[in-house]
Amino acid sequence: MADLNRGFLKGVGMKIVEVVLLVSCIAWTGAHAAVEVDLERANIDRSNINSLQRGARNFMNYCSGCHSAKYVRFNTIGKYLELSDEQLIDNLMFNAEKTFETINVSMRPQDAERWFGTAPPDLSLMARAKGADYVYSFLKGFYVDPKSPTGVDNSVLAGTSMPNVLWELQGYQRATYSEHQETDAEGQPVTIIDHFAGFEPITTGTMDAKDFDEFVRDTTNFLSYIAEPIRADRRKLGVWVLMYLIFFWIIARMLKKQIWKDVK
Repeated sequence: MADLNRGFLKGVGMKIVEVVLLVSCIAWTGAHAAVEVDLERANIDRSNINSLQRGARNFMNYCSGCHSAKYVRFNTIGKYLELSDEQLIDNLMFNAEKTFETINVSMRPQDAERWFGTAPPDLSLMARAKGADYVYSFLKGFYVDPKSPTGVDNSVLAGTSMPNVLWELQGYQRATYSEHQETDAEGQPVTIIDHFAGFEPITTGTMDAKDFDEFVRDTTNFLSYIAEPIRADRRKLGVWVLMYLIFFWIIARMLKKQIWKDVK
């Protein structure tokens, strides 16, 4: 019994150590990681076919090398984006042969884990899970951080292992924070980070700020579309269903009055 108790206490002790180490690792990620960042409004328009076409181009050129979208097929995209099979094959299908295939990546998961620490997530449902504003702010939120293995961090997702694949378009920027000084219990000055203040450009990219915002907005718009491709059709069907129910309700009311008109 004593051996069992010692084994149990040892196991509990190890769990406590693991929790302490986990908390320490989270705290070690830096003071800036705990700073809350307000998301920018994406202001996307899923009815803008031209924007969705540009977003599909952006996704295939800059995202599909690492990220899959395995829950949407090329022919589904082509139908809604008004693209022929020839246009799909020539402009979007870089790693597929048939239009009924989904968007997959050529990079092996083992290589991705070795290079990035974790395999890049599938982006089919990312906009639905996180929201368009999150995706839009994330793509714009990379800033230079010498402590990061990739040389950059992100104001929306601190500690991200994703490199800034859009640096050539956006240029490099640094994050700025509002802060103030306080004293701790021992009277030592401590810097308190209050809020994320914005970015300061370091180098310019091939796009100006307005064009880059449109680039990211188009990409976010496309990711929002593939997260729910049948949304437009579902809404059209919903309108017809509501019209039918209203019409049926009117008929039912008239029939009720006719049947019960002689009942006092």
